[in-house]
Amino acid sequence: MIHKKRLNVSIFLISVLIGILPFTSQAKNNNKPALMLANVYHKGVNLENYWVSEKYDGVRAVWDGKQLISRGGNVYKAPLWFTRYFPDTRLDGELWIARQQFEQTVSIVRDDVPNDKGWRKIKFMVFDLPDSTATFDQRIHQINTLLSKLDINWLQAVKQWKVKSHTELMSQLKTITQNGAEGLMLHRGASYYKGKRSGDLLKVKPYQDAEAVVIKHIPGKGKFNNMLGAILVEMPDKKRFSIGTGFSNRERMNPPALGTTITYQFRGKTKNGIPRFASFLRIRSNN
Repeated sequence: MIHKKRLNVSIFLISVLIGILPFTSQAKNNNKPALMLANVYHKGVNLENYWVSEKYDGVRAVWDGKQLISRGGNVYKAPLWFTRYFPDTRLDGELWIARQQFEQTVSIVRDDVPNDKGWRKIKFMVFDLPDSTATFDQRIHQINTLLSKLDINWLQAVKQWKVKSHTELMSQLKTITQNGAEGLMLHRGASYYKGKRSGDLLKVKPYQDAEAVVIKHIPGKGKFNNMLGAILVEMPDKKRFSIGTGFSNRERMNPPALGTTITYQFRGKTKNGIPRFASFLRIRSNN
């Protein structure tokens, strides 16, 4: 490992050379970062304009030059060794262990006292540079150049690749989800980083997902007696519906609290705008 002083100088020079402006302001717990957010992919998108990557089922985080910040603006208290040699440059990415390890990841990164053993399982998968003024085509090169120079095992660039058709994309989606991945992401190569939801970033999943707020617990019956049967949720447009599947027995014993925002998956909507075949996925992880 390079000495810290030499490493910091090298990081600064690399940042200047590849056109990334250092971010130096101190993040606060209530300072929500303006993140690039995804719309949902649909057939007909010109795939020649997009890069493809795996959609990681981890926890979104931004390295602000000093600490890791959640989507909700809170600080993830990583051990000092984990971030000691991270750059001054802001990094947008995902704290991740492996496929289908979301709950374990959340339990580790949310601890007020860092679990050193747990954090040694975590990787920070970097997929963007919020302060770069370059296009995503160029930012891919910037990310790879910066992280390869740092040479930190748990700080990795997300792999990006191209597909030629919707059929090829769907074939890759089927393969990767059968192997435990959550889905795929599409990122427009000519786009600039903008902290909002847009078609420059698209998620590709075998189902749709959305968020809603829990407003009522519905008691279970039969095998779910004395446990949760379903939750009544409210969508942003104030429409309400119930979700009774997707819960583990542990979650039925300790259901999401009233007022909690949850993520659910579904397959299309009724003519009245109610999600069809809705199933609980997880409590939203943005703190």
